[in-house]
Amino acid sequence: MTENNKQYNVLNELHEMTYGGRIEISELLGSREINAKVTLKGWVRTKRGNKNVAFIALNDGSTINNIQVVADVASFDEALLRDVTTGACIRVDGILVESPGSEQPVEVHAEKIEIYGKADPETYPLQKKGHSLEYLREIAHLRPRTNTFGAVFRVRHAMAYAIHKYFNDRGFYYLHTPIITGSDAEGAGAMFEVTTLDVGNPPRTEDGAVDYSQDFFGRRCNLTVSGQLEGELGAMALSKIYTFGPTFRAENSNTPRHLAEFWMIEPEMAFYELEDDMELAEDFLKYLIRYALDNCMEDLRFLEKMYDEGLVERLRSVTESSFVRLDYTGAIEILKGSGRKFEFPVEWGSDLQSEHERYLVEQHFKKPVILIDYPKEIKAFYMKLNDDGKTVRAMDVLFPKIGEIIGGSQREDDYDKLVGRMRDFDINEEDMWWYLDTRRFGSAPHSGFGLGFERLLLFVTGMANIRDVIPFPRTPNNAGF
Repeated sequence: MTENNKQYNVLNELHEMTYGGRIEISELLGSREINAKVTLKGWVRTKRGNKNVAFIALNDGSTINNIQVVADVASFDEALLRDVTTGACIRVDGILVESPGSEQPVEVHAEKIEIYGKADPETYPLQKKGHSLEYLREIAHLRPRTNTFGAVFRVRHAMAYAIHKYFNDRGFYYLHTPIITGSDAEGAGAMFEVTTLDVGNPPRTEDGAVDYSQDFFGRRCNLTVSGQLEGELGAMALSKIYTFGPTFRAENSNTPRHLAEFWMIEPEMAFYELEDDMELAEDFLKYLIRYALDNCMEDLRFLEKMYDEGLVERLRSVTESSFVRLDYTGAIEILKGSGRKFEFPVEWGSDLQSEHERYLVEQHFKKPVILIDYPKEIKAFYMKLNDDGKTVRAMDVLFPKIGEIIGGSQREDDYDKLVGRMRDFDINEEDMWWYLDTRRFGSAPHSGFGLGFERLLLFVTGMANIRDVIPFPRTPNNAGF
């Protein structure tokens, strides 16, 4: 057996068993098995050359980088090479050799090319020219093939994996909370209704209202805005749980920071008070960002070059900073004393807007901030009242370029106080009997928070619009894919 064949066996034996001979391009680019026979499959990004040689840039999604395939024109059928166009899907069998160019260490000299799927060069939507992000949203079924969205979705995967790893390694249990629910965790409405009734002619009660007792679930139901309330039930038995799943909000909002369908990570912890909650949130965010820096650097460097100069340094600065702890009242004083003219007025008792949050983070402190002790009127019913009777044990984590990235609180564990807060918010106690029971039977101090996955991805990738960090964005008048 020749040395070349030995190298071929070493490199390809595993892939023959698992991938039908295919070697991922990310692995090939790091290989030093020069002169080994290889098989690769992917989509053509570009083809150039002359009458003697064709240079094909191939990508299979495993890396931001293409591998160059060199084809001797005389060795291939002219019609076949003519069909190797941008967007075509091909298989290449060839020899891995050192590349004479400086952009990558290796390339593949093709011995055989098979076309799996052609792409008409006249109509293929992704040409070599640059495309706007707005245009790419209109072809969401193809945009993962671009460098930008390949990078974004690889980072998205890495962050999802890191979230599960973080909580698993710290003794949390992954709890699946319902997507269809009869409760409104935020108490703010704007939910998508789920029904099997004939919406054109629904059954009616004697007073003319829709008779939901005849619906599938026998009551009015919606898509969830949060898994928190059910998550609290799990924490009251398992001590530490987290949810990670899709949530929905029917707000008619077209801002770059809002989606109708988005993913949330929501840990809930028994025996955690607000200080413990803040410590966990800071440690969690730093872990995720470090994971991205350690495992996604090629993609981050590309996104930095294309969309957000200084991205990598900003990510590093967050991992190296101690988050500021500041109460709401102190934040109001800083904002009032700033001399800045904000679009939204700053008054004690008003909710902070993104411009206020970003001023605190980007201008005043120049590092992430955790705000606590908000007025009870602007926060949810389940947050624990402070002794002053005016504020609740809430916390918001504020990040540069994003504003609020995490919202959380210590939960109200006193039955009577929780009932009082529900009445303040006009929440039906009978509908929430199961939630109140956790305060009647073995109540305990507990806390939690929610991290919007797409907002995290906005920060980590440097993208400016939340529609560009989720594969198929759901926004008003947009559910076409």
